[in-house]
Amino acid sequence: MLSIILPSYNEEDNILVATERIGSLMRDNNIDYELIFVNDGSKDKTWEKILEASEIDENVMGVNFSRNFGKESAIFAGLKHANGDACVLIDCDLQHPPETIIDMYNLWKTGEVDVIEGRKSSRGKESLLYKAFCKVFYSSLKKSSGIDMKAASDFKLLDRKVVDALNDMPERLTFFRAMSGWVGFRTENVYFDVKERNAGESKWSVKSLIKYAINSITSFTSAPLHAVTICGLIMLLVSLIMAVNTLYNKLSGNSLEGFTTVILLQLFTSSIVMISIGVIGYYISKIYEEIKARPRYIVSEVKKKKCEEER
Repeated sequence: MLSIILPSYNEEDNILVATERIGSLMRDNNIDYELIFVNDGSKDKTWEKILEASEIDENVMGVNFSRNFGKESAIFAGLKHANGDACVLIDCDLQHPPETIIDMYNLWKTGEVDVIEGRKSSRGKESLLYKAFCKVFYSSLKKSSGIDMKAASDFKLLDRKVVDALNDMPERLTFFRAMSGWVGFRTENVYFDVKERNAGESKWSVKSLIKYAINSITSFTSAPLHAVTICGLIMLLVSLIMAVNTLYNKLSGNSLEGFTTVILLQLFTSSIVMISIGVIGYYISKIYEEIKARPRYIVSEVKKKKCEEER
């Protein structure tokens, strides 16, 4: 069986369309499936639409969060509730083309692949600012972790053993897009063109994108901490050069009033120190969040599949 997980936040106009389109695709290809909608504390009628979809399609399951916990939590909640031999993650707005699921499924059925990554052939309609931001983010992640995620997405198929490995990982602050590659296993890529949203608008603002990028990098790599050390070494080198220069001028009788130089050096040093403290403080806050060991999410209600309720 194939479990298809759809994280949903304010997607009331997309639930029924996604149910019909993906469901008919599965039936046409004789694939046993379940659709798992995870309502991530939506403020609209997303949950009501999920309940309606469960009446239309007996293979629909709904998981309702008590509040908004974020897409990462919705993804892992879907993986936790999935019963399939393989799981597919796909966006509810259908920017990930459902037809690609068939290609993923057929490749997985060969028994030679455990993870099938959906990679973007084109990014669709995006602003220049968004494209530039993505380029910088993925470039930074590749340099710090060694994982190339330039064309990566959350759209992927995972074999049951991969799902179990991810579910067994105890950390709360997660970056699914990278973790699914970190666990290893046999991996292949399929390529797709990003489609226009079926309905609604993107939930990503500039602020949320920056926050997501910072959380993702600090959750998956310690490179920013190493950068603090590098900055310290650079400052030490600058200090040694200036010390030699000062001593030379003093001994040669060319010593000048270095007030401006001292002020500029002090400002530069203070800036490096404050940024370094900020980076270290951010990692400490991550440690604080982890050691509290609060759950990734809280489920207020689960709507079982109609075919299960009738048993």
